[in-house]
Amino acid sequence: MEKFAHSVTLDTDLCKGCTNCVKRCPMEAIRVRDKKARIIKERCIDCGECIRLCPHHAKKAVVDSLEVLKNYDYTVALPAPTLYGQFKDLQDRNYLLTALKKIGFDDVFEVSVAAEAVSAATRKELAENNLKLPVISSACPTVLRIIRVRFPSLLPNLLEFHTPMEISARWARNIAAKKTGLPRDRIGCIFIAPCTAKVTSIKATLGTEKSEVDAVISISEVYPKLVSALKTIKEPENLARSGPLGVGWAVSGGECICTGNPNYLAADGMENVIHILEALEDEKLTKVDFIELNACVGGCVGGVLTVENPFIAKSRLNRLMGMAAPAIPMDDIPPIKSMVWDQSIEFDPVLRLDADVSTAITKLNRIKELEERFNGMDCGACGAPSCHALAEDIVGGWAQEDQCIFLIREKIQKLLNNGDDEAGKEPIE
Repeated sequence: MEKFAHSVTLDTDLCKGCTNCVKRCPMEAIRVRDKKARIIKERCIDCGECIRLCPHHAKKAVVDSLEVLKNYDYTVALPAPTLYGQFKDLQDRNYLLTALKKIGFDDVFEVSVAAEAVSAATRKELAENNLKLPVISSACPTVLRIIRVRFPSLLPNLLEFHTPMEISARWARNIAAKKTGLPRDRIGCIFIAPCTAKVTSIKATLGTEKSEVDAVISISEVYPKLVSALKTIKEPENLARSGPLGVGWAVSGGECICTGNPNYLAADGMENVIHILEALEDEKLTKVDFIELNACVGGCVGGVLTVENPFIAKSRLNRLMGMAAPAIPMDDIPPIKSMVWDQSIEFDPVLRLDADVSTAITKLNRIKELEERFNGMDCGACGAPSCHALAEDIVGGWAQEDQCIFLIREKIQKLLNNGDDEAGKEPIE
């Protein structure tokens, strides 16, 4: 497993060197150098914000294609509940689940089933006072990563459960192995993803050594194929197992409702997520028991690998949830202990100035000196997101002072002024 594996990549041929991505990256992980963007892999948390806003489509997500199904003898589709909100007039999830089999999968296991199992376990742990309050949901991989590198004091507050994606893969593989008699490595568990963070989470895992998810395909890739397949289905198979609560995990606040605890808080969008985490770190939120944070606006329905507007998708899901039947009891429900992380998540000091404290203090003082010399406009013309970021880059040896256009202008003005002074002097005899 590569520590800094990422699903967000840059196509330098398409990049025009604008600073849209630089200014909006929540981790200040992008710089423009030599008229091209550069992603600092140590800082990137794969939120996908740069993909969403790049006007030149230079930022892309690396995902698997449906061709990956050929690598296995038996494949199980793991559709994120977000998938249901992408389709107009969908009244029965069984049609869509049957369509997944039509496009090449051998079986289907709803991730919303695992979401309901996680919610049940969370309710139990909260009732028994086994969790440190306020509990922070661990469902969004981007939130996990930003806490790990930027808010380490909040690590003990994380809900130490695997994501529904991971639990559904383990659950589905067990069922498929019993059903087919095939070796576990010949069974492919393929997640249908709404966002880049989910893709990264199987490459650079947190909470487990190795993910049980074998591949990730984007919702945007399967969507047109599913639209065609839906037109051919007259009588769908009875494949839906989860109730409306699991489907609700796709929208912001859905997981909170499932906990059954009224003292909850839900926030979505990276800017809002960071504000909440800062408030938590400052101990300003003392009367909240459960906190659900989603990097994407609206929740998972706002993921960059979806095709529908998140607010339209949310409306469709609300309607679908109102028509959904209660959850169907399933065999082999995983015990709570199997949902718990296999390994703890440790602080990763990628933002640290230096491992040596005295050296770090020296660098910090130098950064402050540089900031005082800069204009303070955070214009981004230097290729860094802010004057502070440019100062950090200079101290780190990755940039030069003359990259600030205001300092350059001052130097030019001084040269011009000196030239005027020399021109006004009497020649020396």
